[in-house]
Amino acid sequence: MDTEGQAAPALMSFLSKLGLEKYYPNRLSLQSILEINTNSLNEKPVSSLQDIPWFFLRKLFKISAICRSCTQITSNQEENTDIWDQLLYTTDDSDNKINPLDLIVALFLCADSFLQQEMSLKMSMCQFSVPLLLPHGNKSQCSLMLWALRDIVKEWRPHDLSESRGFVEDNIVQADLPFYSFVRLKNCSLSKSHLLDRILSRDQQNHNIFIHRDMEGGGVKREISNGLVEVCWYLPYGKENLDIFPNPVTFANMRGDICESLEQFQFLLKVSSITFVFLDKVEENELKVLTSVKDVKSKLFLVVNQKEMNVKEDMMSVKKTLETLDFPKDSVIVKKTGDNAAFFSKKLSEAIKTCLSHVKATTSIVNMFDKAVEFGLSVDENKTDQQNKAAKEIMDVIGVRSIPQYKSQQLPLQGDNWKKLSNLEKEECRLKTSGSIGLEEYKSSLQEKQQKIRKEQKKYKLSKGMETFINNLSTNDKVKRDFFLKWMKLKLDSHSRKNLSDLRNKFKEQCKKKDVKQIAELDQALVESSLGVEHYMREMGLIYEFLPEPHHERYHLPSLAAELLLDGFPLELLDGDASNIPQRWVTDVLMELHKKVGEKSRLLVLTVLGVQSSGKSTLLNTMFGVQFPVSSGRCTRGAYMLFLKVGEDLKSDLKSDFIVLIDTEGLKSPDMAQLEESYEHDNQLATFVIGLSDVTIVNIAMENTTEMKDVLQITAHAFLRMKLIGKKPICYFVHQNVAGVSAHSKCLTERKHLLDQLNEMTQIAAEMEKRPSIKAFTDVLDYDIEKNNWNIPGLWHGTPPMAPVNTGYSEAVANFKKHLLETMKGDRRSEPSQIPEFLEWTRSLWKAVKYENFIFSFRNSLVAHAYDNLCKEFNDWEWEFKKEILSWQTEAEVEILDTGNESELQHLTELVESRKQEVSEKIEVQQQLMKQKLDDYYKRQNVHANLIEKYKTDFISTVSSLANEIRYSTINKLDCVLESRKSSKEVHDIWRKHREMIEEQVKKFLSDSKKRTESDEQLTCEFEKMWMKATEKVSGLPEQNIPEKMLDQLKKHFGNRNVSEYFQNIGDLQQIGMSPFKVTTEHIKTGIKNIVNVFIKKDITRELQTTADTIIESCNQFVVEITQTNTDYVESYTKDLLDKIDESLEQIPKDCKLKFEVDLKLHICGFASREFLKMHQKFLSGVNPKIQLEKYKDQYFSDFVDLYNQRDQTQKKANYFVKFCLKPAVEDYINRSLGIDIVDEILTSFHSTEFSSRSYFQYNIQRELLQKEDFQSFVKYISRYEIFVKEWIFQHIKQKMSEKTMGKLKNKNLEVIVQKLEAATEQASKGEDGVLLPDDTESITKFIRNMRKYLIKDISISVEAEETTLFLIQSTCHPFIQSLKILIEEMKAQLQEEFSKSENITETLNKLPIKPQDELFKRVFGCGKQCPFCKVPCEAGGKEHQQHHAAVHRPQGLGKYRNTDSKKLAETLCATDVYSDRKFKNTDTKWEWHPYKEYHTYYPDWNIPPDPTIEASDYWKYILVKYNDRFAKEYKAKPADVPKTWKRITEEQALKVTSDMMKMMGMHSRHHVNKDLKDSEKVEILLNSFYIFHFVSFIICL
Repeated sequence: MDTEGQAAPALMSFLSKLGLEKYYPNRLSLQSILEINTNSLNEKPVSSLQDIPWFFLRKLFKISAICRSCTQITSNQEENTDIWDQLLYTTDDSDNKINPLDLIVALFLCADSFLQQEMSLKMSMCQFSVPLLLPHGNKSQCSLMLWALRDIVKEWRPHDLSESRGFVEDNIVQADLPFYSFVRLKNCSLSKSHLLDRILSRDQQNHNIFIHRDMEGGGVKREISNGLVEVCWYLPYGKENLDIFPNPVTFANMRGDICESLEQFQFLLKVSSITFVFLDKVEENELKVLTSVKDVKSKLFLVVNQKEMNVKEDMMSVKKTLETLDFPKDSVIVKKTGDNAAFFSKKLSEAIKTCLSHVKATTSIVNMFDKAVEFGLSVDENKTDQQNKAAKEIMDVIGVRSIPQYKSQQLPLQGDNWKKLSNLEKEECRLKTSGSIGLEEYKSSLQEKQQKIRKEQKKYKLSKGMETFINNLSTNDKVKRDFFLKWMKLKLDSHSRKNLSDLRNKFKEQCKKKDVKQIAELDQALVESSLGVEHYMREMGLIYEFLPEPHHERYHLPSLAAELLLDGFPLELLDGDASNIPQRWVTDVLMELHKKVGEKSRLLVLTVLGVQSSGKSTLLNTMFGVQFPVSSGRCTRGAYMLFLKVGEDLKSDLKSDFIVLIDTEGLKSPDMAQLEESYEHDNQLATFVIGLSDVTIVNIAMENTTEMKDVLQITAHAFLRMKLIGKKPICYFVHQNVAGVSAHSKCLTERKHLLDQLNEMTQIAAEMEKRPSIKAFTDVLDYDIEKNNWNIPGLWHGTPPMAPVNTGYSEAVANFKKHLLETMKGDRRSEPSQIPEFLEWTRSLWKAVKYENFIFSFRNSLVAHAYDNLCKEFNDWEWEFKKEILSWQTEAEVEILDTGNESELQHLTELVESRKQEVSEKIEVQQQLMKQKLDDYYKRQNVHANLIEKYKTDFISTVSSLANEIRYSTINKLDCVLESRKSSKEVHDIWRKHREMIEEQVKKFLSDSKKRTESDEQLTCEFEKMWMKATEKVSGLPEQNIPEKMLDQLKKHFGNRNVSEYFQNIGDLQQIGMSPFKVTTEHIKTGIKNIVNVFIKKDITRELQTTADTIIESCNQFVVEITQTNTDYVESYTKDLLDKIDESLEQIPKDCKLKFEVDLKLHICGFASREFLKMHQKFLSGVNPKIQLEKYKDQYFSDFVDLYNQRDQTQKKANYFVKFCLKPAVEDYINRSLGIDIVDEILTSFHSTEFSSRSYFQYNIQRELLQKEDFQSFVKYISRYEIFVKEWIFQHIKQKMSEKTMGKLKNKNLEVIVQKLEAATEQASKGEDGVLLPDDTESITKFIRNMRKYLIKDISISVEAEETTLFLIQSTCHPFIQSLKILIEEMKAQLQEEFSKSENITETLNKLPIKPQDELFKRVFGCGKQCPFCKVPCEAGGKEHQQHHAAVHRPQGLGKYRNTDSKKLAETLCATDVYSDRKFKNTDTKWEWHPYKEYHTYYPDWNIPPDPTIEASDYWKYILVKYNDRFAKEYKAKPADVPKTWKRITEEQALKVTSDMMKMMGMHSRHHVNKDLKDSEKVEILLNSFYIFHFVSFIICL
């Protein structure tokens, strides 16, 4: 209704007074009222007239009857002011008051059409009268408010239906009812409104339907509401003793004098069954008005109020009127002076009843349209004609056809095919009816059926009805679009009410009979016969869902639906009829909305769950002023979502841009409970919506105790599942129909009982989910018995249909809403999801629900991404921790090795022990620092830490485990260094003894030579003779019997395990393990023979052989890596080797004898003994004193000649010092630092993504394997994963660490150590007092000793080399230092030149003390555990994770498993099997059949989720198809029976899987790596560095 023409000055003045002038005309929208802002939280008292309209609207939208009570500003006069002063001197305060009728008129004039409808609906629910004729503020204009009343639907039971318990439900404007009008003449002193309220209210209720003068504000002079005609309805309950009138009646009440509103009066006379005119007397002008009206004799009653004064005169005017109008005497009803209000109201009520029995005329408000136009009144509906016709055009197509027939023709996409597709998708997940067909073949057939249906769906052409619907929605005029949708809703609702009543009655009858078959059939009939706007919207979504081409003319539909969402229309999230989600449609609609709001779409999601008809939709409607359907002729199912904008003043506090309300069908419908899978359906729905929600309200109607218990079990189960996946919704239990001031305290017992029931239900759910540690509801949620329970009184104040909404209900709901929003302001437990995250939750939850088998399996890329990001950061911290300790370890090693040879063993031991204590303290500091970083991470915003809360303990445990591992490794290394230093001390002692002997000979020879003069040739000849004689008896260290030592260590390793018989015939350990290791029947327990057949025995032998070969290869590689270092053998090497074997043997089946372990260890140690012996011999050769002396022979001779000829030795001695002392130490420093630097280079360079995460590493390798097309590489990757990964990493480092890069890293370290050398040289040249050392020969020794002290943690200067170099030095200190400085620069240049030349990178890497390949291997290898079925490696982060998992599993045949009977490789994916009803048996189950679904019984530390997508495992399907025959030959089996659909997978599709999975992890392509990546964006997953080929003999698929 748009008000036209110039507004009256009085109207504009009044609107200005209320601050509403900017909203006139019709500019106040419904959406602005529904916005969630600070006014939603704080109900400020009215402090000005401008506050009054908003107070009224807020209260009205809460359906609160007190909305009309505040129409004046409270006076601030002091209470003790003298009353006579107030009476005499207080001025009129009418400027601070307004009449409620004026307020209502003003708001209706300012409201747009949809707000007018909502206001009328809410006022009707409060049992207030609503405007029928609305004045425009001047006497000449008025509108019939037909559109505003269109949405009001009422139910009543006429007395003729009381016995059958039937009822009438109708749109009130369409109902043909008696229409009684009440008007007055200006001189009437009787309040007709007050009288009507008394007539329409029972004695005890006395509800004010019409505003009257005795109400608050009712006595204030009206300014703009004269001429207003209000209407209300009396509706019977169906019981004579309760009903005032036996049939429904419409009552109209006109405000003001009829003489001033003639058009309204004449209109009312025309449409009314009876018109009652209230008067005291009739004046001449009034008589003229009455006589001017035609045909009033049968329609007019005069209601005369006798006053004590002028009674006779007044009554004469009435008599004259009767005579003039020729009225019968019974047309007058007189209120005598002695009649009180109660008596007269009863008298008038009886008159109305008499009229009802005699006057049968009825009318509907809809039929008043033409009469309004006839009388010159405008009709608010006029401007909607076009949309009305469009909606009528659609309705006309229905005609006399049945709704199922219409839907099949006009809405075909949501028919049987859509339901079949939904069932096929669920069956693909649950695999309940596969029969004897192979599971993968069955899955493929299901996928083909789905594709076929999708193709059929794409063929449907747009129906006429849908074309009209979409075209009308696609208009750019938002108002026209909204009118069209409203007309559609009104017409469809009306149609449903008329057509579904019979079906509903039959359904109720069958529910009483409990005929399950009939109930199911009628339920289906109700679903098929339901038709509403939601069905057209659903069809529109499915049109988009099945669009045949990417650039279709209908691609604008998501944008259109997003606009509707923003306008307040609900979106169907879950199609309850088909139990499916059109994911493409929902995703694109919400993403369009996300774009339209500038990607600012933080959501606060709220859901109400409860028993059907428990008032949950009403609760939402009352809380937020929305209009979810609460009573409809249709059968509404599924879940709908509604977006409410959050005001700017509340966005930062709530951390939300929208509040999303999700309304669902009721749980535990008593009618549906008898149908199969009812509990499963409710369970799935509850899990789904609770999983999406931040706040869940469980609505409990106290009278439904049985249904309540079922709902509690369903919700407890759903909340438990949310805890398991890291979601922490807030939960409130709302107890409805609880009243009384003592209700809260009296209900304490009930609340405790509720908690007991919740605990019981939680235990049941925990048992289903295999979570025995969860015992109480408080283990699942933060639940407070006081704060999380709210009592709300009953909705109605009295007996419907005439009962108004209970004010206590409205206020209790308002308080609950305020508490809820205040709580969310201060306690937003999880980070707000934007629409993209919400959609990911939706997809993941729905996928989990489709796999429903009570054990809830959840996979979510948000969780995966959050987990992956934590792993990245965690592993950065881990590397920092490790690097810190490795750097310290390097310094400690240098310090220990640099300890002088004169040091006693006791001193060395004490030094090492002090360093052990130091490193323990340092590790503790780093451990606490890492735990603090972890705590800080979980407090961060925007990392979704709440989703991975359950993993926090795993990571904390990993920090402790890491610290212990580093402590053990470092202490073990220090022990090795100590052993090495002790060994080198023995070598050095021998070397010193021989060196001192040689030096004595050289001194003696020099002394003898000076006594005679000889030529250079003679000197050379004499020196050679002396040298040969002096060194002929020099000998080195004796060789140790390494094999014998290792054998003794091996025997001790077995301890008391009774293995002596196995060692009796062992001679030389070197002779063992020369030939390949063979598994024999002697290695398998004899009991096996009695359990399984020969085939199984061979299978066990073969698999055990494979396991042994893998362990042997891994251990041999471990030995080779040790022998490549230039060190001597120490016993700890054998201990580490045996520990590694034990680690690998942990999961070998118990069916193996001890002999297997003994033989395997003997075999490996045999190989190791030979390699360690070679290592020992090489070391002895390197430290042979004779060889070492020969190295310095030229230097001794040169010194001898120089001294003999008295030449200056400064330059030469400095050169020797650099060559034999500093340069080797510098090279050693560079090598010690190079390992850490290479790791850092790899992790921070262009190639870092290849090691950024465990999963990414896997996919990168798989991509390379596919492109390489080398079958044996696949076999090695699957069967010998550890070996493959180590080799791949080594080759990767060689490839990436080019000579240029390696040289760059070496030069970097060279710069560092040269700077330290230069600084040390400068410091060492001065004494402790800072003064330069004296320039004499003795100062050189002191200078070098100072240098050693300053560089003790950086480089180790060989004492022997130093003493040899400085032998017989005659130079002075200062020239020596100057020469040394120059030579250090020359050494630097020389090394830089060497680094620029090509080198053997393999040799360099193998000789590094800290091997980068080992550190990178630990980052990406994982814990080494493999899936017990398909052998895919675990991808979990942290070392101490409680569960192993992998993103994608493989066909089990790739893990060597075959069917016992056919001997064919198993093609089934274990991710399929564990959600089927099939069984398996193996050595772990002791050959007993066991359900796949209960695989946790034997593998509790494995979690096998379904594939994230159908295509996720395409890579491995493609590999099995491509190499099927070769795998069969390799594994000595027959080729697998692969489904036909697998054979259609191309190499491009297989490669795409790896790319898609990497995208899902949020990684960059390796060709587009962000150059600004920080260390925190790199990943290290440090887990056990061992690999175990987890043994399961085979899987037999049923």
